[in-house]
Amino acid sequence: MAHEIVDGSSMQRALTRITYEIIEQNKGVDNLVFVGIKTRGIYLAKRLAKRLNQLENVEIPVAALDVSLYRDDRHVPNHNQEPIVKTDQLDIDITNKHVILVDDVLFTGRTVRAALDALMDLGRPERISLAVLVDRGHRELPIRPDFVGKNIPTSMDETVHVAVEEYDGHEDVTIEHN
Repeated sequence: MAHEIVDGSSMQRALTRITYEIIEQNKGVDNLVFVGIKTRGIYLAKRLAKRLNQLENVEIPVAALDVSLYRDDRHVPNHNQEPIVKTDQLDIDITNKHVILVDDVLFTGRTVRAALDALMDLGRPERISLAVLVDRGHRELPIRPDFVGKNIPTSMDETVHVAVEEYDGHEDVTIEHN
């Protein structure tokens, strides 16, 4: 049974706080690009861009990134096959930009590592920062988020699920004991 730990309005407040932190740490919004990790990361990235537009009156480009072919836990029959980067908007150039990578939950760090590999195949960003709605701990790689909505300590036998209105039809963060 899933237990709600963050409701929709708390989620919005966390995203607003992340937006302010991005403005503050970036000393403005010049040169920013949001890249959301599919699936829910893209919706969070779009929300951050919308909030930034409301606060700073500037349009921040947003792209979606599918990292499934970059995962180190995928099994392919042909190991010589090069991964293909799939983005919704190929017209976004990340070279010399400050890319803010956005994901819903940070767990082991392997998804973020895959996203970093994919980004490097797309271009040469000036800088990459990581924004996550939930940091649940249990890192297997030396990856640390720059912007965190909520730290939620978990055990290995728990699952954290983020639901967003645009994809799931409702909003919350739940934790489930497996």
